[in-house]
Amino acid sequence: MNMAPQTEAPLAERMRPRTLDDYVGQSHLVGQDATLRRAMAAGQLPSMILWGPPGVGKTTLARLMAEATGRPFHQLSAIRSGVKEVRGVIDSAERQGMFSTRAVLFIDEIHRFSKSQQDSLLGAVERGSVTLIGATTENPSFEVIPALLSRSQVYVLEAFGRSELEALVHRALAKDEWLQHHRVEVLEWDALLRASGGDGRRLLNVLELVVAGAASEREDQPEASKEGVKLDDVLVGRFIQANLSRYDKTGDTHYDIASALIKSIRSSDPDAAVYWLARMIEGGEDPKFIARRLLISASEDIGHANPTALVLANATFDAVERLGIPECRIPLSQCATYLASSPKSNSAYAAIGAAQQAVQQHGDLPVPMHLRNAPTKLMKELGHGSGYQYDHDHGGFSGQEGLPEALSGRRFFKLGSTPRERGLAEFLQSLWGGKKG
Repeated sequence: MNMAPQTEAPLAERMRPRTLDDYVGQSHLVGQDATLRRAMAAGQLPSMILWGPPGVGKTTLARLMAEATGRPFHQLSAIRSGVKEVRGVIDSAERQGMFSTRAVLFIDEIHRFSKSQQDSLLGAVERGSVTLIGATTENPSFEVIPALLSRSQVYVLEAFGRSELEALVHRALAKDEWLQHHRVEVLEWDALLRASGGDGRRLLNVLELVVAGAASEREDQPEASKEGVKLDDVLVGRFIQANLSRYDKTGDTHYDIASALIKSIRSSDPDAAVYWLARMIEGGEDPKFIARRLLISASEDIGHANPTALVLANATFDAVERLGIPECRIPLSQCATYLASSPKSNSAYAAIGAAQQAVQQHGDLPVPMHLRNAPTKLMKELGHGSGYQYDHDHGGFSGQEGLPEALSGRRFFKLGSTPRERGLAEFLQSLWGGKKG
């Protein structure tokens, strides 16, 4: 059997640039006379946020900057680390007296840190104990606390274009022993680049997957094996369809799984709800995205059947912001299973939909005179507020309708049959008779 050289690290890791000359892309930051290249040459490195899409070299750039300026490099992932780990790195840096070298603390996906976790960085950044480099795929204006943002420079990394992606592949083919062993030749690029989604790391992973699959097929075909692996769109498409399964936060799978979570809640299936929740968490979904979906579901699908659901969902959103990953998975699970186990009603959702449709059909109908505000003498003389009946002067209910005349008697809010809604319907019936309820 024609054995390839042993490879343990993934291709994307094997191809991680070791010098700035090997770094692909971001010439506006690291090209000749660019901002970060000048900073590295001067040995000066400010705290910064690197903002850009996945797989464009944020982690690699952080490492290269630390090496170029002779600084110790500490890396934490916001998904797996918390305040304890952050403080451990900071304490270590301060104990070793690294003020002169200002150790680099690199935090990947810093947008996943909660407010309290981000707060824990402020003192060290201000004291100069560490140089913070945070990497994020999300807009730091919304995901990084203002106090930390004001103490950091923000640098935007651009998505890879076709030329950068092809350069990554050519570099891998020229330098990686395993690819050279299989004599890989790229005949067509479209499927390979499309599968990458502009993500350099994903591109190299796809390349490795396809080459490994094609090489495995050729083991029993000695003649084909001599020819090496020739990549065309058909070959890439076949192996990607068969093998590449991932949670893409910007693609169809992302929205399909989010939809599955909400529809499982709507179907009162807590087991399915917590399963799809786990898929999102394991896939690295932003917990605040999940919390927002649960907040919407609490009102849209449960609403008046159990108003406490909205209270819990709102508290869950607060808990997610305070706790961050990984602890926030617990209140997310509590909320998702509670919503799935609650009685369901979309009466509020249907009511606002029907009311908006009436606005679109009838336009801006005038506010009835008795409901208009009358803060001045002239407005009172013009009849604003005339005839208004203060409900509290009538035992809490005056029977005066609030709709414009053209919509008088129209019903937008129609309660469902859950026990709580039946109680509301009976109350409205006792007030309005056949008009409402």
